[in-house]
Amino acid sequence: MIRDATLMSVLVVLIAGPAQADCLVDYKAKKDDPLQLHYGVIRLDDADCADPAPAISDRIAGDGWTLLTVMDDLSEAEAEERRSDAGAYFLRY
Repeated sequence: MIRDATLMSVLVVLIAGPAQADCLVDYKAKKDDPLQLHYGVIRLDDADCADPAPAISDRIAGDGWTLLTVMDDLSEAEAEERRSDAGAYFLRY
């Protein structure tokens, strides 16, 4: 009986996989020729939260954007409050 319970616990962990935390960060970016600016909110994997700039730069570069500044770590509620400010760049990348 104990062996069956232990096996079941192991299977649940293997099937569910590790919990993945993440963070929300807001940033500013630009394009040149002509100058364009945008403000965005992005969700990053936990591994990128301590130093978000490289991950943000990599994601936005595909569309020609250059990261200007990383602003703040945001809670879900704070990110939601900034949704209208970020517009099309809310969780776009």
